[in-house]
Amino acid sequence: MMIPLLKAELFKLFRESKTWYAVAAVLLIEFIILIAAYFQGATILELLLDNLRQSFYFEGTLLNGNLLLYIILNSLWFNLPLILMIVSSALITEEYKNGTLKTLMLQAVSKRKLMLAKYLTSAIFTLLMLLLLMASTFVLAYGIFGSGDLVVYLGTLNFFPAEEAFKRILMAFASGTLSMLFFTTVSVTLGILLKEPAKTWIASAFFLILSSLLLKADFGLGSMERFFFAKLTNSWQRFFDYELQLQEILIDNIALTVYTFLVALGGMYLFTKQDVG
Repeated sequence: MMIPLLKAELFKLFRESKTWYAVAAVLLIEFIILIAAYFQGATILELLLDNLRQSFYFEGTLLNGNLLLYIILNSLWFNLPLILMIVSSALITEEYKNGTLKTLMLQAVSKRKLMLAKYLTSAIFTLLMLLLLMASTFVLAYGIFGSGDLVVYLGTLNFFPAEEAFKRILMAFASGTLSMLFFTTVSVTLGILLKEPAKTWIASAFFLILSSLLLKADFGLGSMERFFFAKLTNSWQRFFDYELQLQEILIDNIALTVYTFLVALGGMYLFTKQDVG
């Protein structure tokens, strides 16, 4: 029963025009960033790092594929989850709106299995979008700008050789994918709570903005504060600290995965208690 439900949800998802608009929007944003970097990035970067060139030797041009990948990671980490949350929440809100859920319940479909299929569909869509973004960005960034050393500013300027930069970018994409899965899972759960598409989109945007604001907040909890969900969604950025602390990052990613499962379980519980009919 689970496989047919999942296939049906995937079919409905990719039949919707909004899904393809979302794909186009992400690729368009990526293209705009690359174009802007091509025409303006070199001048800005040279002005910022002109003095450093007198003290350090950089291999290749500083405006290179690795830097562009890092810029795209930063610029899409708000736009991308918002787009993904809108599409994912529609998996449930559109069926509340058009009454499809009532029809499904008449067919004695398990509520728990139905919602599990929707959460899995959301996760599959998120993973496919990240893979598409990563593949297209790598091809375009390296194809247009080539490779080279990476310089990033995180309190201090950190420099990474091209090979090391490539590895860290790959790990950052993997870690960032967990953040995207968390946000899309939240959006589906919000859809169960609010039922209406417009309300859910607003709530999803608010949750994303709130998470961004709480990311900078200091609650005075010491080392425990890093396990607050808003802090965990930014774990991918830690791959660009000069001293790479893989064990701590792994723990943070596991904690975020636990949050994701708890949100999904909470949504499934709420849905089973609702009177859809």
